[in-house]
Amino acid sequence: MAAYHSSLNELDDVRQVGNMAVLPIKTKIRGPAPLADPQQPDIIDETLDLFRANSLFRNFEIKGPADRTLIVLILYVSDCLAKIGSYRTPPSLIEAGKHLNTLSVESFPIPGDANFALNAHYAAPSNRADSDYLRQYLVQVRQELASRLVTILYADGTGKPSKWWMSFQKRRFMNRSLNN
Repeated sequence: MAAYHSSLNELDDVRQVGNMAVLPIKTKIRGPAPLADPQQPDIIDETLDLFRANSLFRNFEIKGPADRTLIVLILYVSDCLAKIGSYRTPPSLIEAGKHLNTLSVESFPIPGDANFALNAHYAAPSNRADSDYLRQYLVQVRQELASRLVTILYADGTGKPSKWWMSFQKRRFMNRSLNN
């Protein structure tokens, strides 16, 4: 069985930085990301839909630039779940939102940085301006993803994260983590 790929690989007129797609998202968070059609799923919706299925795979054939963005976001969701699961008592909805927002804006490596986990599969941005743009884009996408993830994790109203999502906190997509 093959892993699930992004349906956004077929989009035309998508900016690429390095060989990673800068895809539109539905967000109210300020940043450089283009705005997506609110009626259509964006890369964050795809990430949340495909996370649990794809995290079971150790191999992933990259079929386009949107897949590279999807990989980074799936690895970020893994890091978010690990962060929430690392606390002795499960954080409340508000606490989890604060922790994940902090995680999303913390310094992190991007393609081309020496400590980026997947440098073999990603091209570095061609110049400093592209590097800064990619970092700002990823910060914005990570903030939006963290916000939507918290909403899904605490959707049952019990005040505790969903055990069905938290069961994936130790799973590593492609046996990798963004925080090496």
